[in-house]
Amino acid sequence: MDKQLKKIKEKIIDNIRSYYFYKFANKKFIPGRTYIPVSGKVFDHKDMISLTESVLDFWLTEGRFARKFVEDFSNYLDVTYVSLTNSGSSANLLAFSTLMSRKLGKKRIKPGDEIITIAAGFPTTINPIIQCGCIPVFVDISLETLNIDVKKIEKSITKKTKAIILAHTLGNPFNIDVVAKLAKKYKLFLIEDCCDALGSTYRSKLVGRFGDIATFSFYPAHQITMGEGGAVATKSLVLHRIIRSFRDWGRDCWCETGQDNTCGNRFGWKLGKLPFGYDHKYIYSHIGYNLKLTDMQASIGLSQLKKLPLFIKKRRQNFSVLLSGLKQYSKYFIFINKTPYSNPSWFGFPIIIKEDAGFTRNELVNFLEEHNIATRMLFGGNLIKQPAYSDTKYKISGSLKNTDYILDNLFWIGVYPGIGKDQIKYMLDIFKSFLSKRSLI
Repeated sequence: MDKQLKKIKEKIIDNIRSYYFYKFANKKFIPGRTYIPVSGKVFDHKDMISLTESVLDFWLTEGRFARKFVEDFSNYLDVTYVSLTNSGSSANLLAFSTLMSRKLGKKRIKPGDEIITIAAGFPTTINPIIQCGCIPVFVDISLETLNIDVKKIEKSITKKTKAIILAHTLGNPFNIDVVAKLAKKYKLFLIEDCCDALGSTYRSKLVGRFGDIATFSFYPAHQITMGEGGAVATKSLVLHRIIRSFRDWGRDCWCETGQDNTCGNRFGWKLGKLPFGYDHKYIYSHIGYNLKLTDMQASIGLSQLKKLPLFIKKRRQNFSVLLSGLKQYSKYFIFINKTPYSNPSWFGFPIIIKEDAGFTRNELVNFLEEHNIATRMLFGGNLIKQPAYSDTKYKISGSLKNTDYILDNLFWIGVYPGIGKDQIKYMLDIFKSFLSKRSLI
């Protein structure tokens, strides 16, 4: 690098570091006045410097930061193939679209096929099923884990069932032993939605390694962030190339950005009704999208990935301290158990109000919000009761009794790494104050 250019760059980096410490560092928590969000980005000057480095490259599309993130993320998950995309929702769309590819032959999912999932979750876990013309089959959840009630899955399987698509709810892994066994027995595809669960383990292995395809989100609420961003992971080269095709306009070519002739046969293909030798970079095998991200996003993710072990540790600690402080009120609340054999990277701390608690969820939530403690519902609650799904074709296997119960009685509070000991203490004090005012303790 030119000496003058290097000097300018070093000055920019120094200024970015100074800017971070002046604007963002050492924010003081004032009980009752400082808002405690349920989630949020946790970053430092290194993240801002990494972003600045990518801006100074001005490559913009996927480049060196994206390649390095893919390499490091693949190694972390211990999966062979990772494709970056612009969001976790897009990751789910890519995952499901991939399983409908003609390249999978008779195994592929077709419109009208049935897909087992749950209604107690985030819309874009199930939206691709509907968007691709398939039928979601909703199975009830367990109140103990907030995941699918595995005892009810087999009864929901028919000749039209082709896949199981489940999220690890709030970072708590679903019972992978049972789900994977059923998927294998009935030759079903399995998609793990790990958007809320990066770093969670099952039988000491990271989630994302158990299904045919796994999806991740890097939205600021999640374990690491790129601002917007997501990833699709798989161990299968066949699935990986289909994922890339759907992500990259539907083209048949699998060259990386900025590369040509990876296949070594760029002008030697004969596909569809195209003339022999038509440029492989402009042959399209799928009705695809453009769902790529930028190198600037990847540069933040690359820096954040180094902090992931600490972030996970902090989430688990916050969850543990909240549980320890609130379990004395078990007369009024149901607390969630981690799934056997799992160690969740908790996304939030869920609380279910018991029927005979003597107060409603709304009363407690409003009290917490009035005292600057943020709350959230379990995403869509029961999605089939959302207005978006009023004209949607779906099936219910049995009843959704527990799903309806959490719709009315569950909320969650934050455990993200930006919450420290002072915030936790304040949160516990406010819960105590709420119950004391009602003469319940």
